[in-house]
Amino acid sequence: MNFRHLQYFWATAHAGGIVKAGEQLHTSPQTLSGQIKLLEDRLGQKLFRKSGRKLELTADGRVALAYADEIFHLGSELEAALRGPGGARRTLEFRVGVANSVAKTVVYRLLEPALQLPDPVHMVCSEGDFDDLLGQLALRRVDLVIADEPLSKRVSVKAFNHPLGHSTMSFFATPALQTQLEGVFPQCLDGAPMLIPGPASSIRAPFDAWLGTQRLRPRVVGEFDDLALMATFGREGRGVFVSPSVLAAETEAQHGVRVIGRSDELVEQFYAISVERRISHPCVVAITSAARNRLFEH
Repeated sequence: MNFRHLQYFWATAHAGGIVKAGEQLHTSPQTLSGQIKLLEDRLGQKLFRKSGRKLELTADGRVALAYADEIFHLGSELEAALRGPGGARRTLEFRVGVANSVAKTVVYRLLEPALQLPDPVHMVCSEGDFDDLLGQLALRRVDLVIADEPLSKRVSVKAFNHPLGHSTMSFFATPALQTQLEGVFPQCLDGAPMLIPGPASSIRAPFDAWLGTQRLRPRVVGEFDDLALMATFGREGRGVFVSPSVLAAETEAQHGVRVIGRSDELVEQFYAISVERRISHPCVVAITSAARNRLFEH
């Protein structure tokens, strides 16, 4: 592929038209049109279509633009890394996607070792749905995805799971709510107001199964995809809620709640998912090493 042709396409797509792109590139519209036509012939797909006096990207054009964005972004990184001031330490750019079902305190614990590297790190965090983040990973828009479930073999994304560790789950309640609970744990949960993880959470199915095994029927007050929001409702005494045991001390201190019990049968797993089978990115190496060695001790 001729990357000059790709650059002309990229500039035209972002400029919104041939004339404006030509002005930016100091190239005639005729030359631009010809070079883009050569790229389309090379790819075997139309990248633009006319819409009145404007150009619009086709579906294939949008795919090509996503890759072109990544290619030229990496080119800028290469320039910055090799043309920096003499003797200056290079800045590592680290783009990480975080599944919104993972507790934010866990995320900080996982990512914090990357900020301890000798070289300065520019970390870009984005949060979202697990499947959407895998799409970003496939397009190389993120270097790593942090999730509480592994990449399924059914998903057509070439990436690899790197287990980070696991934590049992603890149950929390405000002191006032705890005094209203009858019996010992876990029987005290029967009929109690409860805040539970949403259906998208990886812990939800095991949680429902555990309630069935224990023959417990709590009164479900709310379901939450965001565990931080669930803890906020729990802090206000709206119900008993669950959180990873590894965060028990922080959860008690931050929300003024108490651990009323723990289930060793409920276990939340954490994974780093990357396109690398053998990890080479320094930030990912730091994260996986720290997690396996000292993070998950509960």
